[in-house]
Order: sequence, then structure tokens, then C-alpha cells
Amino acid sequence: MTEKSVGSSSMGRLLVGFVAGFFATLTFHQLMLSLLWALGVAPFGPFPMAATEPFRVPVVLSLSFWGGIWGILFALIDGKFPRGGGYWITAFIFGAIFPSMVALMVVLPLKGRPMGGGWHPGLLLTALLINGVWGIGTGLFLNSFWNRRRGAAEHRSRPE
Repeated sequence: MTEKSVGSSSMGRLLVGFVAGFFATLTFHQLMLSLLWALGVAPFGPFPMAATEPFRVPVVLSLSFWGGIWGILFALIDGKFPRGGGYWITAFIFGAIFPSMVALMVVLPLKGRPMGGGWHPGLLLTALLINGVWGIGTGLFLNSFWNRRRGAAEHRSRPE
């Protein structure tokens, strides 16, 4: 493989990681939030459309953007995840731990809220579950794309 194709593949993987994380936020993350909201567990509702600062984009799009950034990190390290069922457990744990801890320990205090959101059980459970299923969704989107791409490449390389 040439240096150029390795670089293109790496950049492609990062782009796909972003897209996977972005769409996992809009689907898995927000659908889990919908369920938790309906059950009375989540302290806030799904698909928030209020404007964020400083760019005044809807909250759900801001969340999706940051889900895409986390998706890049996910794409960089998911090759180290175990295969089979262990992959999905690791994807869930990655999502539940890392984005949740950053949100609770960094983002909330930056927004003038107490660290950990005051350690309210509903908020903590919501953060762990919505971000955990985000990890599973990101893994599904990422693997779906790469498997489809690999199949298309194999098809193109076959003699007719």
C-alpha cells in the first residue's frame, strides 16, 4: 500500500468516524433519551431545539457535532476493541464512560452548573445510558460503512 493510500484511508476513517458519531447521536442517543424521558428518568427531553451559544444552532445539532468529534476518537481506537460480543460491550463502555465524564466533569462546570450535575441519580443514569447506546450506534454505523466499502472494493477487483 502506498503512503498516499494509507493517508487517504486514515483520513477516510476519521471522516466516517465523525459521520458515524453524528448520526449515532441523532438516532441511538436521542431515542434512548426519548425512552428515559417517557419513563420519567431523564431530567430533560429529547431532540432539544433551543439555540446554543455562541452560534445559535439547535442543541441537538450541537450535541450531534460533538458526537461526531467523539466518533473520530472512537474510530481511532475501535481497532483495539475485542471482536464479537466484546466489541459491543466495549463500545457501550467507551460511550458510557468517556463522553459522560467529560460532560459531567468539564462541560457542566463550564456552563455554570455543579460538577457532576449535583450527582442526581436520574442525570447520572441518563448520561451513562444515552452515551453508552451512542457508543453502540457509532460502532454499528462505522462497521456498516467499512463492511460495505470493503465489499464494493472486492467486487471491483474481481475479474469478470
